[in-house]
Amino acid sequence: MTQNLTLEDFYALFRESERLIRQSLEASRQSLEASRQEFDRRMTESKAEFDRSKDEYDRRIAKTERIAAQANEAVNNLSSRWGRFVESLVAPAVIRLFQERGILVDRIYQRMRAPRDKQNLEIDIFAVNHDVAVAIEVKSRLTQDHVRRFINHLEVFKTVFVEYKNHQIYGAMAAIEIDGDVDAFAENQGLFIIQQAGDSVYISTNADFAPRTW
Repeated sequence: MTQNLTLEDFYALFRESERLIRQSLEASRQSLEASRQEFDRRMTESKAEFDRSKDEYDRRIAKTERIAAQANEAVNNLSSRWGRFVESLVAPAVIRLFQERGILVDRIYQRMRAPRDKQNLEIDIFAVNHDVAVAIEVKSRLTQDHVRRFINHLEVFKTVFVEYKNHQIYGAMAAIEIDGDVDAFAENQGLFIIQQAGDSVYISTNADFAPRTW
């Protein structure tokens, strides 16, 4: 009998793939360090031996840099694909979730990018009506650095997306995994928190939470 994979199973596979790639990257880094130490030792030897060692060292450096670049690209691709999956899980529920909190948004936009002549800013999910909106940042794993960067984005949001300068803007962060007490840290900054429950999502922030507006 075929066993259906759950969201938790997919996330575990993602984390294991990321771990193996980072493990490969660390092994490459250690190999490079060993090569560097060997190179330093051989520098004390004869000039001819030094030249041969340098050629070998250069070849190893080039190979290690290629491996590191490939590993970093693989990690970034995995993270990007997983982030898109999490986004697709969150987006369909956003209007209902915030309407239940009295924020009567009625349409959403995904991956809303700033105009080219403005700074590089993208909002993963943007829920809006005629006078209020919620900007949502989606992460597979949420950290304090993510919260700080998102706050900075919200601070400049109306100067970048000037068409919403008269809207009341709320902020929210959605994640499958949250580091330590990062959810409490985000709430202290006035942000809603959206978390995964089974195959759906919910706002974990208390009903009496007073969100910050921008």
